[in-house]
This record gives sequence, C-alpha cells and structure tokens, in this order.
Amino acid sequence: MRLLLYNIRYATGTGAAFHLPLPGAGYLRSNPNVLSQITDFIKNQDPDVVGLVEVDTGSIRTGMVNQADFIAKSLGHYSTFECKYGVSSLNQLVPIVRKQANAFLAAPRVRGERFHYFDTGIKRLIIELELDDVAIFLVHLSLKYRHRQYQLRSLYDLIRKTLKPVIVAGDFNTYWGDHEIYLFMQAAGLNSANTQGLPSYPSNSPRRELDFILHSAEIEVNGFTMPNVQFSDHLPLICDFTVHANARQIA
Repeated sequence: MRLLLYNIRYATGTGAAFHLPLPGAGYLRSNPNVLSQITDFIKNQDPDVVGLVEVDTGSIRTGMVNQADFIAKSLGHYSTFECKYGVSSLNQLVPIVRKQANAFLAAPRVRGERFHYFDTGIKRLIIELELDDVAIFLVHLSLKYRHRQYQLRSLYDLIRKTLKPVIVAGDFNTYWGDHEIYLFMQAAGLNSANTQGLPSYPSNSPRRELDFILHSAEIEVNGFTMPNVQFSDHLPLICDFTVHANARQIA
C-alpha cells in the first residue's frame, strides 16, 4: 500500500506574496491553481490513502470549495474530514477558521472512521481510519511543547487499545525532531518510516522534521520518499508499506 501525507496549508501557496500586505495575510486567500497543482501531484503518486493536514472544507477563502472533496473526486477516492478544533471550541464560531480541517482520502476499502479529540491544545482532532489490516491515525499536534506532551500521552492510550497494526501520521510540530517523540515511540512500539530523519519544513529549504509517518512492528516499509515540491510550506511524505498481519501473533 502507499500512504501519502501532506500538510497543504489550505492551498494558499508559498513565496513572498504569502506575507503581503501583512505577515501571514496569505492564510486569508486560497489559490485555485495551487489546489489544482496539489491535486495533480497527488494523483500522479497513485496513493491508496492520503492524509491531508490543513485542508479547507468550504469557506469563503476557497469560494466554498471543499478541498478534500475536490481532491478525492479527482482520485476516485472516498473522503472523510472534520474540523480540527474541539467540538466546544470558540474556533467553531469563527468564519474560515471553522472550516479548517484534516482529512483522509482513501480507495474504497475502508471499514470505518472515528473522530477522537485530545483534552488539551487548540488543534484537538484525531482521525482514525480503519482498513482491513491496519488502523491509521491522522494528527496535527499543538504548537506548545507542554500541550504536545499531554497529547502524545493521550495518543499512546488510544494506540494501546487498537488491535490492528498501527500507523500514526501527521504534522507533529516537533521543533526538536524525533528527539521530542522518542519516549512516545518507544512506549508505543513505533518506528519512523523516515529512517534518515529528513527535514520536511520549510519546503523551500527544509531544516525541521515536523511531519512523521510512524508505524508498528507488523508493518514493513518498502519505500519512503519526500518529493521536493513547493506547493505548500511543508514537503509531502510518501510511504510504501506491507502489513504482516500475523507478525503480532508470531512475536
């Protein structure tokens, strides 16, 4: 199977124009050309599952276009998405912000999806996608170190209850790379598909390893790449893997 993880920054693009007329002003405007470029790129990779972080599900920023559905239809995939803020968060009342989400796109082999929420942080959503042989969790962790540690503890408790082999993917916002999640990985029995610790942010000159695809021992990584494309401020991660369903029993 092939998993593609991508923080697309709401298809707002990159470059100096993003910060005009004010720093970060680009978050208020989406670019249909960028969305099309991202869609074509993802389609060309022929993934079985796509995890999208920072996707707009239909605000005035995109002209009411749901970016998850737009990409999914091009791929012929099923899509599931949810606002990444807590159900009771005030962000649910703010235009544009309430449409900021994370999403899974998957070929039609999905057994179901579940939405979980962290108790701390602003970005609280965890999407669990259940396939025949594997459960995949998609996260976007907090910018605050203390909140991230609380979130990792909750994520560990969730993984521990999962009976299938596990993949955890997302933007972890780990400014110290995998050093920050080492204990979490050891406790949960997870390994990083990015064995070389390649940085994914910023895309024009990567220096920080913020994005991860972590996997349990039952999953064999057959290939890992991080294409040098700059449609977002993050690089995409592509992981080819095989699930050995009997590995847990053999161990």
